[in-house]
Amino acid sequence: MTQPSHPAPPYALPAARISGIGLTGPALDDWPAARAVLAGEHTWVTAPTRIPTPDLLPAAERRRVGGVVKLAIGVGLQAVRAAGADAATLATVFASSGGDGANCHAICEVLASDDRAISPTRFHNSVNNAASGYWGIAAGAMAASTIVSAYDGSFAAGLLEAFAQLARSGAPVLLVAYDHPYPAPLAAARPMIDAFGVALLLEPAAEGDGGPRLSLGGLVEAAPDTLPDPALEALRTGVPAARALPLLARLARSEPGRCRLEYLDGLSLALDLQA
Repeated sequence: MTQPSHPAPPYALPAARISGIGLTGPALDDWPAARAVLAGEHTWVTAPTRIPTPDLLPAAERRRVGGVVKLAIGVGLQAVRAAGADAATLATVFASSGGDGANCHAICEVLASDDRAISPTRFHNSVNNAASGYWGIAAGAMAASTIVSAYDGSFAAGLLEAFAQLARSGAPVLLVAYDHPYPAPLAAARPMIDAFGVALLLEPAAEGDGGPRLSLGGLVEAAPDTLPDPALEALRTGVPAARALPLLARLARSEPGRCRLEYLDGLSLALDLQA
């Protein structure tokens, strides 16, 4: 028997205007490249993700950070620059299913050795808010930053948190979702096909605003949307942050309507897009 959806709350759910998008993934260096693929204008031929070193990071920090932090900062800067916004003033939400697995692996190797002294850099990079901290350094950001992790539902959880902050403050919020493969042997327990990051700059929606408008539709007991292209669907399921792809595909096609993104416990986050 089909289970009913959760009843709609008795208040208006918030809406947001998407003023900037950033994306980096396999053979997808930025949002314009991804938009062309998701809109069906270009055929996607996968290749390893190329993670650039963010130009705003000071030289000392560039030497200390790994691919996970570079990925997060890189897609965040794409979205901010696309919107012409000031990164230093933006509240942020960082969402990742597992953080920096390579750094965790390196710490485990040291702890399993005879010399168990862990470097301070390894230690402070091990926390899940490392990307947020380096973002503050790179952008000079002083606004509030929140970090969420919800396994394969991390993008949807980050989106919920970003909407909550937007509704509370009425100020723009930058959502950055990112995941990077773990090295062996951790990869056997948590496989990912490649690195993927996406960023959305959300602003309060007002009548007459240009740009796509996104509204929360609540949590529903329904399967998430899938992608018709088998290769892109494999990317969606192969990296937690890529669970954003059904929404991004609608944005690429300027296609209004409802989409459902994977959350937790058999639930999906419903979103209504006005393109």
